[in-house]
Amino acid sequence: MADQSQPPLTRIQQKNRDLILEGALSVFSVNGFRGATIDQIAEAAGLSKPNVLYYFASKDDIHKTLLTTLLDMWLAPMVRIDPDGDPLEEVMTYVRAKLEMSRRYPRESRLFAYEILQGAPHLTEILGGGLRQIVDRAAAILQGWMDDGRLAPVEPRHLIFSIWALTQHYADFEVQVRAVLGPGHDPFVEAGPFLDNLYRKILGV
Repeated sequence: MADQSQPPLTRIQQKNRDLILEGALSVFSVNGFRGATIDQIAEAAGLSKPNVLYYFASKDDIHKTLLTTLLDMWLAPMVRIDPDGDPLEEVMTYVRAKLEMSRRYPRESRLFAYEILQGAPHLTEILGGGLRQIVDRAAAILQGWMDDGRLAPVEPRHLIFSIWALTQHYADFEVQVRAVLGPGHDPFVEAGPFLDNLYRKILGV
């Protein structure tokens, strides 16, 4: 990632940096980290290899930048869970946000899945630190609502895991989902009411 002590990027520098990250996202989401090369990223970005290496020291640097940005974006809806809100509506807002993110950002979801399947070598510190803290906070809110009888009692962390699995499946396995549903179906539109009904039945009191 960029050194925060450096002066702000110019408009052209920011544009080129964004082009590199967008090109890298396309390459990594298809080939994974091991299968991707700087040459492929440069071609996808429409820039020369030396230009790419001017902005990022290595393929690893680009990958870490993408993953960190993605994780921040992925966790934002969880951070917004309001302990003073209506419990069931807060959960459903989170489920809908995660499904919408899978619809809008399928490449990002697949990039994250690739990293996890490889043992998360570039995210070990984040997964054990910041991610755990955010999940612990959300789990504590959920547990508090359950203890107060405002949600049906379930293990809160596994509830969160289930939401991740059921929403991100539509991005990570989109080709399979569309093949099974056939023409004329929008899996994300159809999944919304199903997931809403499912979690209301599980958590309703």
